[in-house]
Formats: sequence, C-alpha cells, structure tokens
Amino acid sequence: MRSAEDWRTLVACQRPEWPDQVRLGEVVDDLTASPSLVTPQECDTLTARLAQVAEGKAFLVQGGDCAERLDDLSTQAIRRKIVLLRQMSEILTSASTLPVVTVGRIAGQYAKPRSSPTETVDGRTLPVYRGDAVNGIGFTQAERQPDPARLRRVYDASQYTMDVLRGELCTSHEGLLLDYEEALTRRDPRSGRRYAGSGHLLWIGDRTRQLDGAHVAYFATIDNPIAVKLGPSTTPEHALALIDRLDPDRRPGRLTFVVRMGADRVRDLLPELVEKVNASGAPVAWVCDPMHGNTFQAPSRYKTRRFTDVLAEVAGFVEVHRALGTHAGGLHVELTGEDVTECVGRGVGFDDLHRNYESACDPRLNAGQALELAFLVAEMLR
Repeated sequence: MRSAEDWRTLVACQRPEWPDQVRLGEVVDDLTASPSLVTPQECDTLTARLAQVAEGKAFLVQGGDCAERLDDLSTQAIRRKIVLLRQMSEILTSASTLPVVTVGRIAGQYAKPRSSPTETVDGRTLPVYRGDAVNGIGFTQAERQPDPARLRRVYDASQYTMDVLRGELCTSHEGLLLDYEEALTRRDPRSGRRYAGSGHLLWIGDRTRQLDGAHVAYFATIDNPIAVKLGPSTTPEHALALIDRLDPDRRPGRLTFVVRMGADRVRDLLPELVEKVNASGAPVAWVCDPMHGNTFQAPSRYKTRRFTDVLAEVAGFVEVHRALGTHAGGLHVELTGEDVTECVGRGVGFDDLHRNYESACDPRLNAGQALELAFLVAEMLR
C-alpha cells in the first residue's frame, strides 16, 4: 500500500519553481496548523449525490471562473455566481425531471496549468502567469516571480468565499498545487480516512493525469469525490488505469470523468472511451467540459471561444451517450455572473472582445450566454 507521502518522490508536473524554499516551508507549516475549509461529512454528502449522477439519477452542473482573482473578491460577485448556477440548475431540472447537483468552480480555483513556462511580449520573456496562488498577472519580473506567501492569501480568500457560500453550494477546484493541498489535508478522527480540506471536490487536469505522476499518487490517498479531465489524447487503456489507481473499490460517486475533446472530435473519440469504461463496470460519472477543447486566438489576439462550438460539443456528448444507452451526466463550464465579452456569439462579436474582457486566463461565458446554454441543453435532455 502506498503511503500518503509517496507523491513527494514523484514528478509533479506544472509545479512552480518556488525561489524561496524556506519561505515555502513556513507557509506550508502555517497552513497545516490552520482550520480545514470543508468537513469530511460535507465531502461524503457530495459523494453520495454524485453517486446518483453516476447511476443516471441526477445531473451535475459545475461552473465558475477560469481563474479566481484575489483582487476581485467580493460578496456581491460571489452571490452573482451562486444565482447564475442556481438558475441554470433550475432550467435543467425542469427539462430533465432529474435532480441537479450544483457545484461551484470557486473558493480555491486560483492556480492554472500552462502550456509554456514562459511568455514573450514585445521581445521580452518572463515566467508565465500561473494564477494568483503563484504569481501576479502584471508583466514585470517582480509580479511574475512565484511567491509562496500567495498560498496563505488564497487560503484566506477561499475561507471568505466559503463563509458566503456555506449551505448554498459545494465547491471545487483543480488540485494543482500539491504543497497547498497536502498542507490542508486532514485525517478524519472518526473514520481514519484522509480528506483534502481545501474544497469538497478536487480534479486532476488533462496536463497532470500521468499514471506515474505526483498528482495521481496524491489523489489516490484522499477520500473526497474527485474528477479527472480527459482530453483528446486519452486512450481507453489510460482511462481504465486511472480508475484502478483512483477508485480501486469502485465506489459510486468517487470518480467523475470530465471529457474535453473539442466540438469537431467528440463524436469520434468519446464512444470507444465510454464503451470500454462502461464494460468494465466502473461506476464513473461522465461530464462534458465544452470549453477547453474549443479555445482559439481571435485576430485581435484575445483568446476566445465560439458559443456555437461550445453548444456543438455538448450536443455531440449527449448524442454519444444516447446512442450507447449511457448517462450524459453533466456540464462543467467556465462562466461568470458579470457582463463580460470573452466568448463570441449571442450578442458578442469579434469586435466586442476588447470591450469587457476581464478573464485572467481563459474566456468565460457571461450570464446571458450561460443561461442560453442551459436552455438549449435542456432541450437536448428533454
């Protein structure tokens, strides 16, 4: 049996190069002594609700910012996200007649994996922005220097958000920074089981799902409900191996696969994946992320997504599951309650992107686009 500390001996892809290891150790010690942000009971309750999704008896709506910003933290902004997610859930509940499990991509989504370690602007190269948990978005050497003190600021901001959300919404984020996650991991004195205390549901990204990597090793030691993002390079064999590592007991609600294939590939790549996982008997919940496989750079150099592509990927996801007789279990979307102009379509053109583009990383659906998506997906499920 692997020990809880085994992940430290493995490669942690996307781990920041913290320049001050002594300061990192001090911050980690401080977090280790701080209260957990969620309880084991709350995590177990979410696992039970996600078991209904896996069994085809419920639908998951999961959404929020691409990357939360420390400077944008406010009760009003948090409540606007809550209202939007609730509205989407109500629309989908009325159409599908299934209960909807609502989970925010919130209270911890402060770190982002990146495709390159550096960024070049006007001939100048600096470390890439990795989210407010690591460094600043300003294009200066000081801002882009990874700073361990930010981990404590993220904890405080997440605690503030939790206080606003408590009783209204479960939380989720990508468990990218394992130093932070391990520092907030606690053993439940009642059951002896380990839980990540930073959020109710954590996921492994498409860039960090290596079977021999630190993220899979860490996630195998916690008892929260967890998810894995599966991009177009995922083979059925890899998916089955992930199940063996992360859910060896085949516990319903434990593991969710969030697929992000792209609108033009989902119908080709998803069927074999679902067929072979389903044939294994593993009680996996299948969820569609129609955002990350459909990102491109507009002529104005803004990253964007077409609403039609987002909708097309969801349609392909639903069609595949319907053809196979399996359950299309939910949506995972990047969205905001603010009136941003980041995704093209439904009133936003390429010439509008500069008008209110506020995302720190990837483009989000605004409130109107998110509700329109919910209505159209409801028609698919009806």
